[in-house]
Amino acid sequence: MARAAKLTTTVSTKGQVILPSAVRQRRDWRAGTRLVVEETAEGVLLRPAPAFAETRPKDVFASLPHRGRPKTLEEMEAGVLAEARRRHARD
Repeated sequence: MARAAKLTTTVSTKGQVILPSAVRQRRDWRAGTRLVVEETAEGVLLRPAPAFAETRPKDVFASLPHRGRPKTLEEMEAGVLAEARRRHARD
């Protein structure tokens, strides 16, 4: 993105900063958009906050209980194929 003309804003007595509408429109930041605020050597960086918290496989692995014998790879592949066919048939 080409560097645009420098825009200025003011910090309110409540610590609020209004982002210029041109910036919000280019970024598609609407009211309610959550932003991550990060201090850098050059200043402050604003990035859209992720929709979900970061997770690691060990945090969620085996989080759903399973009863019965484990499925074989062939059984899992057959189940996935059956669901794909079911979804394709309704389209």
